[in-house]
Amino acid sequence: MATAVRLTPVLVPASAQFKQFALFSRKTQFRVSAAATMATGGPQSSSKVIDSHLHVWASPQEAADKYPYFPGQEPTLPGDVDLLLKSMEEAGVDGALIVQPINHKFDHSLVTSVLKKYPSKFIGCCLANPAEDGTGVKELENLILKDNYRAVRFNPYLWPSGQKMTNEVGKAMFSKAGELGAPVGFMCMKGLSLHISEIEELCTEFPSTVVLLDHLAFCKPPINDEENQAFSALLKLSRFPQVYVKLSALFRVSRKPFPYDDISHTLPQVVSSFGANRVMWGSDFPFVVAECGYKGAKEAVSLIASKLPLSSSELDWIMGRTISQLFQNQWLS
Repeated sequence: MATAVRLTPVLVPASAQFKQFALFSRKTQFRVSAAATMATGGPQSSSKVIDSHLHVWASPQEAADKYPYFPGQEPTLPGDVDLLLKSMEEAGVDGALIVQPINHKFDHSLVTSVLKKYPSKFIGCCLANPAEDGTGVKELENLILKDNYRAVRFNPYLWPSGQKMTNEVGKAMFSKAGELGAPVGFMCMKGLSLHISEIEELCTEFPSTVVLLDHLAFCKPPINDEENQAFSALLKLSRFPQVYVKLSALFRVSRKPFPYDDISHTLPQVVSSFGANRVMWGSDFPFVVAECGYKGAKEAVSLIASKLPLSSSELDWIMGRTISQLFQNQWLS
């Protein structure tokens, strides 16, 4: 395998980005990062399409019978597993990582029931509980060891007021996730700039914990200095080989309607910095259904890629091979 050429991340005009990306693509064959190789025991090829980010929650009937919503977090749109399965079949998506929704908060029973019913199709990402008494560490461990949760979500807005993800409990959970081989996903909904120092500190102190940045770390194509700084910070996180980026929820990080073609200005730099084998597509079902439809979420990436010098191999990594490699033996060809 050829040695990968790494380019220093820089913000360049859109017209120059494609030239930069083309140069990178011609000179580079994909490397498997040390973290991914350690997690998987080696590279794994897959032509399956895997969704790295979606949610399911109870139907109103299920909520009334067995899986109640968290008070005040009742969903405003359907997100039951039957709708998900139908949507995936229509779109030709083979598997997914289900992220515990806020609608059930720390009650994982609904998602756990789905994981048990469809073990070859789904794996789970549990929601970290940053309670000050530290009980979240044991909760996290139990979900991973007993219930087929393979990743953990850090939602910084659930930490106690005034506390950061780098507090004692946060570090204990982050460290435990790494010990158990479970990547940690960060949801920086209010902006990466608010949380970049915490993420960098955790990555530095616990390098064996793989990191997933949800929804391009909520970085839209930058149009001002503040956004340029945030996007630059995202690219610089590529210096940590354990950090991966989700090309997910494009409707949240684009300023344009479907097919969100302004992402074509930022995707070349993300792939240049991280490599396509550290980028993974995700839909953000069921929220995406009202935006462009589930199938549209998948098609948008192909439409964006068609405007870029992105090879079929690179697209294969993004659409499923990256996440299949990260979670070994889950979705076999």
